[in-house]
Amino acid sequence: MGCGVSKFCSGSEPERSNLGLTSSGVNDRIGEGNNDLPQFREFSIETLRNATSGFAAENIVSEHGEKAPNVVYKGKLDNQKRIAVKRFNRKAWPDSRQFLEEAKAVGQLRNYRMANLLGCCYEGEERLLVAEFMPNETLAKHLFHWESQPMKWAMRLRVALHIAQALEYCTAKGRALYHDLNAYRVLFDDDSNPRLSCFGLMKNSRDGKSYSTNLAFTPPEYLRTGRVTPESVMYSYGTLLLDLLSGKHIPPSHALDLIRDRNIQMLMDSCLEGQFSNSDGTELIRLASRCLQDEPRERPNPKSLVTAMIPLQKDLETPSHQLMGIPSSASTTPLSPLGDACLRTDLTAIHEILEKLGYKDDEGAATELSFQMWTNQMQDSLNFKKKGDVAFRHKNFANAAECYSQFIEGGTMVSPTVYARRSLCYLMNEMPQEALNDAMQAQVISPAWHIASYLQAVALSALGQENEAHAALKDGSMLESKRNAL
Repeated sequence: MGCGVSKFCSGSEPERSNLGLTSSGVNDRIGEGNNDLPQFREFSIETLRNATSGFAAENIVSEHGEKAPNVVYKGKLDNQKRIAVKRFNRKAWPDSRQFLEEAKAVGQLRNYRMANLLGCCYEGEERLLVAEFMPNETLAKHLFHWESQPMKWAMRLRVALHIAQALEYCTAKGRALYHDLNAYRVLFDDDSNPRLSCFGLMKNSRDGKSYSTNLAFTPPEYLRTGRVTPESVMYSYGTLLLDLLSGKHIPPSHALDLIRDRNIQMLMDSCLEGQFSNSDGTELIRLASRCLQDEPRERPNPKSLVTAMIPLQKDLETPSHQLMGIPSSASTTPLSPLGDACLRTDLTAIHEILEKLGYKDDEGAATELSFQMWTNQMQDSLNFKKKGDVAFRHKNFANAAECYSQFIEGGTMVSPTVYARRSLCYLMNEMPQEALNDAMQAQVISPAWHIASYLQAVALSALGQENEAHAALKDGSMLESKRNAL
């Protein structure tokens, strides 16, 4: 490996069609599902523990963090596929067979409008779901807590269509019940296209409530019977339309009062001024009102919602990431010197930066010292590390890797920096798989360490896994930005 330009700096595959529309409605490929994904499988708890760095707090992506009854983590499998792992409360599903049957049923679904379920785990008391990871956060974040720009009208219409298409697909496949549809269940993928989370297709527990949000947002019949019906899902879709119209999580009763009083201006998000015609705004309000009818029979079904939403779509040729103001998965963002060196696979520059950094980033890492720390064994381990550092400094990478291996095998101390240094040594000696393994181990020890992600990017590029390399580089850049912001 030299220091030429890596292939993965040119980005990933071209973005798929944003809307998946034809003159007849939903594109056949959208309707048939996503065949690129592997079949549903069962994961071991050890695999998911490794993927999430031991369910590290740094990997929590739930809106409510560790306080949520069921916590969602981001993770990465050995093949570098990024995943979202939902870990249920230990008492949520006491019957493992029932949990597996439910998960398997959801896992049969495959659709481009969804963040699909890849598998589950049910060892001992553990109950976990594994889904595709969506890196660009939730609709709630972009709609209610935006930082750079409010969501544009065209993008809001696209969200409404994509979610209606997802619900139409689920209904056609016999999974019409969706629990607690809300702005936190809508996720954005690598290209910033909106997708429906598969997690809502399963209840939070065998006997648990189907709605976790404020009762003001739940369907009237659910308050009476405690049961979710397909019509209940349409009511929740109506509350989602209200969110998109107002930019706020507004109670349906209040919104309907405004609509009845023809006080539409109070309902509409002021950030949308000038972006839509009166007829388009009126049509979306009409659809929301139909979904929010007290009588379940009077609400539309998903297919009719899709039919109604298609003519309203705007800026059909504009990619979602442009409408959202988010860099696409194929674009590069300004990188630090280390990130840039990894992008260019400039191993000499990476070596200089790691050498200059020394062991500063080991401070606060999960360092483990055994009871033998003051014995000869400890002294021998430290000697191997010192010899490895000397060889590393003098660019004798084969010798450095050997010394670091003896230090690691001693088992008296855990150092992410040693793994990072040995990873680079392996790269210098054209051993990319070994380099990747070490970079991943460094991240297990120190989940938020950007250098571990950067080295994974270089190793993955050497292995020809360009899309995964690009994602790892992006992760490294994000972690480094967070670190610098502290």
